[in-house]
Amino acid sequence: MRLPYVPNPPPANTPDEARILASVQARRAPNDLLPLDLALLHSYPVAEGWNSFIGAIRTRTSLSTVIRELAICRVAVVNGALFEWEQHAPLLKQGGLSEDALKIVGDAQADFSSSILTTEQSAVLAYTDAMTKTVTVPEEVFEQLRTCFDEKEVVEITATIAAYNCVSRFLVALDVGEKNH
Repeated sequence: MRLPYVPNPPPANTPDEARILASVQARRAPNDLLPLDLALLHSYPVAEGWNSFIGAIRTRTSLSTVIRELAICRVAVVNGALFEWEQHAPLLKQGGLSEDALKIVGDAQADFSSSILTTEQSAVLAYTDAMTKTVTVPEEVFEQLRTCFDEKEVVEITATIAAYNCVSRFLVALDVGEKNH
């Protein structure tokens, strides 16, 4: 990490900081705080916003584990966020994605038209690549996604990709988990 991590657990100097720390710890329970948390907790207000937003993306959308984690893992691959990949690839596998499909997700030059992937999975991967690589999504890529998912799911997929682009950029810029330098 390019900055020192805060101690685990970090000191909370005010009741507000104690409340924020408790909410971050509760989201991670029964596990310990992650290196990401120990970086974010340099700024309690940032950690609080992050915890709320990313917590909603991870636990409160209607997306299946596979669809959510496909988007997250593909963002990690495209942006070279190794810490993010290591945290989320096991969740994708636990969600039921085959080892062969996981190899496609992990290949930066992958062809998503493989018969190993479902139409929905291919659409999410193509959409993730467009949002992450160029921000602007070609109409045909959007339409492919739109034919597979309803409006709520499209918004949730889009928010997941956007959120994890933020996560990956934070991880890589600060070398959280000492994976990128």
